[in-house]
Parts: sequence; structure tokens; C-alpha cells
Amino acid sequence: MTVHLTLMVTRSNTLIILARIRSVFAKRFSLHVDKANDDKIDAYLRGGVELTGATPWILMFAIFIASVGLNVNSTAVIIGAMLISPLMGPIMGIGYGVGIYDFPLIKRSFVNLGIATAISLLTSTFYFLVSPLSEAQSELFARTTPTIWDVLIVLFGGLAGIVGATRKEKSNVIPGVAIATALMPPLCTAGFGLAHGNWGFFFGAAYLFSINCVFIAVSTAVVISFLSLPHRNFVDKKIERRVKKILLLTVAMTALPSFYLAYQLVGDEFFKNHARAFVKREFQFKNTHVADVSIMPTERRIEMTLIGEPVDQSTLDLLNVKLAEAGLQGASIKIHQSTDNKIDLASIKEGILGDLYQRSMQTINEQDKTIQKLQRQLSESDESVTVYTDILHELQAQYQQIKRATVGRGQVLSETSSSELKQAYILFVSLSQALSTEDKNRLTRWFRARTKDDDAQVVIEAASTVTSRSRSRARK
Repeated sequence: MTVHLTLMVTRSNTLIILARIRSVFAKRFSLHVDKANDDKIDAYLRGGVELTGATPWILMFAIFIASVGLNVNSTAVIIGAMLISPLMGPIMGIGYGVGIYDFPLIKRSFVNLGIATAISLLTSTFYFLVSPLSEAQSELFARTTPTIWDVLIVLFGGLAGIVGATRKEKSNVIPGVAIATALMPPLCTAGFGLAHGNWGFFFGAAYLFSINCVFIAVSTAVVISFLSLPHRNFVDKKIERRVKKILLLTVAMTALPSFYLAYQLVGDEFFKNHARAFVKREFQFKNTHVADVSIMPTERRIEMTLIGEPVDQSTLDLLNVKLAEAGLQGASIKIHQSTDNKIDLASIKEGILGDLYQRSMQTINEQDKTIQKLQRQLSESDESVTVYTDILHELQAQYQQIKRATVGRGQVLSETSSSELKQAYILFVSLSQALSTEDKNRLTRWFRARTKDDDAQVVIEAASTVTSRSRSRARK
């Protein structure tokens, strides 16, 4: 009897302790302690759905900032764009509508999200079309292959976001969730794919954006249901069950591809780790070193460059057999190495002599060209002297009154094109007796015909000038 009484007291004390612990935990982790008023939560979430006034402009500016950040591979710029992005509102509006069964709100949220997505895609596509930087950076690549880890990030981020949105005091939870869930970069990456016709980028980024939207909305719906916010419409059990089925089906359809991509990613990482360990363990040769290793998981190939003494084929065949033992079934090794590591001095000497010969021949050719040019100039000079002599003789035979004549070529500055100097023949004539105008014109025509130069000039010194100059010399 005493033992039974003792057991009952002990059990009672245990239950009291457990109840106290449960009460402490319930108070510590209760989401109702600092919850905002239901009307304030409703006004806040509904207000974020609308896409009017300044909101579309802020969205476009944020998209431009995020696109520039992705283009120049700047993480800080991308984070800044995510902080000012208004994309979270319509997505949380969908989840809130599902949680309280407000179907008009769900419809309006979907419409605004579609408009925001279209604006974002058009803006980012326009930017990447005009941007001179067309190379995809690592920040762009990071948004093309979403996995289950992206689903988990968005799921927990969405839960944190809606919990923060339903508090009396708004903290930095929403900005943090905006950075963690990264709604802007996938849309910008999709715009990059459209601008450059890269459909792998477009569909990969679009899928990541879909994951973000679905799981933020699901997180919002779950928390709103848990907080038991009042339903806007009466919902019977059939509609409630249908909504839950559609929600679960959407979640499953969205998450399943990410499991497959995650499986591939993990498999690739396992292959890389096993391949690195295999190379480090097996390629230990005395006079041969591994210069470079390239591991391609999708092709299950290890490509290496070796320097030093060549590894014989039998050793390479044995290493290929060991691949399966190292957990690299179906893999292959491709080796790049020199067939002979001996230095061929004769070939080196021959190469040096050949190079010297080529340089010598090039110098000789240049000198020959210079000599030929000088010879042409000298020949032209000799021909000019002969031509000038013939002209003077012909001129003296035609005009007896010519006392002195000079012929040559010079630079002529024309009035029509003062920036250009032309070369032309010039004849300077001193006469003892003046020529008539007709004789002057005939002399000019003859000189131009004789020299075959339409710009040839004839300068005639008047007879009076010659006479006065002669008298001046006589006095001296």
C-alpha cells in the first residue's frame, strides 16, 4: 500500500514538472504573445499586394540595379537590389489569401505578381541587350541550377518572413528574408537568357523563381492557418479539402525537380572528391609530376597533363583498372604527356640557325628595297636633268629674246586648296625684249604640253626690269 502511494505521488510530481516545462516552452515559443492585431496584419499584407504608383518604378529601378550587379559580378550590388525590391508583397498576398480562403485576394495577387514578373523580365532583357558585357559571370551561373537546398532556404525564409510580418513591432526580418530568398536575381538571369538566346539560363532561372514564389506563399499560408486568422468567406469542408490538395500538389510538382537536380549535384561532388583523392594517391612517380587536373563529372572523365618522364602505357592501363576500386565506376582517364623528354640539341641548333637565317634574309631584303628606291630616285634625277636641258635648248631656239631661263619642279600652293601643296614644273624666263600677250600664252601652252603638266607655271621677267637691273650692276 505504501509503495503504491509512493508511486502515485512520484507520478503526480512528474506530471506537474512536465506541465510546468510545457508551460514555459509554450510561453517562450508562442506566436500569439507579440502578435499584431488581426486587422493590422490584414491591412499590412493586403497593402503589399498592390502594384500602383511608385511601386512599379521602384521595381524597375531594382531590376536595373540587380542586372548591373549580375553583369559585373558584384554581390553587394545584388544584395542592395534585393533590399528595395517590392516583389515579396504579391507572393505573400497569395499565401495570405490561401490561408484565409479569400479567393478575390488570391486572384488579385496573382495578377499583380504576373504584371511584376513581366515588368522585371522586360527590364532585365532590355538591359542585357544594350549592355556591352555579354559574358556570363558566376553570379549568373549560380541562379541556373536550383536544388532542394534552394527549396529549404526559401521555405524557412518564407516562414521567418510571415512571422515577422505578423508582429506588433516590425524588425529587420523582411529585408533579411528578401536577401535570403533572392527573388530579383532569378528574374534578371532569365532576362539574360532571353537577351542572348540562352534557354538553359532562362528555364533554370525561371524554375528558381517559381520555387521562391511557391514556397514563400506556402510558408505564409501555413503560418496564417496556425495563427487562426479569421476567414473572409464561409468555406465548406469540400472546398477546404480541395484547396489543400491543390496546395500539396503544387508544392510536390515544384519541389520534385529540385530533388533530382540536388541528386545530380551531390553525385558530381562525390565524383570530384573521389577523383581528386585517386589522382593524389595513384599519381606518385619519381620523375613525373602532375601539372594540371581537369575533372568532368557529366562526362565521367579525368583529364591530366604530366611533365617529366613519360608514363608507359601498361601503367596507364593499370590505373584505368583501379578506377572502379576507387569508387569511379565508368570513369576514364585522359593523359597529356610528352613522348620523349630528352633534349634534342641538334634540333635546337637547327632552330636557332634557321631563325638567324630568316632574320638575316629579312634585313637583306629591306636593304635591297632601300637601294632600289635610291636607284630609282637617282635615275629620275638624271632623266630630269636631260629633260630640263632639252627644254632649255628648245626654248632658246624658239625665242631669241630670252637672255636667261631656269626650269625645275617645285611646290605650288593653290588658292582653291590652301591645305594641299602640289608639285609642278616651273619656268623662269628673263627677256631682253618684251613678248606680246599672244606669245606669252603660246609659251605657257607649249611648256605645259612639253612637260605634260597642266599645273606647270611660266614666270616672265619684263624687259624693263632686266634693263634696270643691268644698269644697277654697272654702277656698282
